[in-house]
Amino acid sequence: MKQAPNIGRGEMDILRFVADHEPVTVRDVADHVARTKGHTRTTALNVMERLRQKGYLTRRKVDGVFHYSPCVPKPDLLRKLVRNFVDSALGGSVSPFVAYLTEEADLDEAELRELRRLVAGLKAKEK
Repeated sequence: MKQAPNIGRGEMDILRFVADHEPVTVRDVADHVARTKGHTRTTALNVMERLRQKGYLTRRKVDGVFHYSPCVPKPDLLRKLVRNFVDSALGGSVSPFVAYLTEEADLDEAELRELRRLVAGLKAKEK
């Protein structure tokens, strides 16, 4: 998966909403951002179109109304966003991210199990 253009906080909020509620219309997103951020329908539409141009969203017309969805399944989308963050904000180094997880993140037991599983997978790849 190639690196996609970086996105801002407002774009991230809308992208997460779309990924959690897909497929959605501009009205769905506009109602959400009006409730949570006080933004207008025009703002929601502009952000969604920017996300589409950047390759994060796709749309299809159903009964004359566009329905938006992420271009990739949510797990792949999240990996892409983390990869972009590591590359752009951390210069490609995962060490600061791992340090955050071990020192500051409040992880529950399920998250710890998942991290252990991922580390075991890394160790298996080394061999």
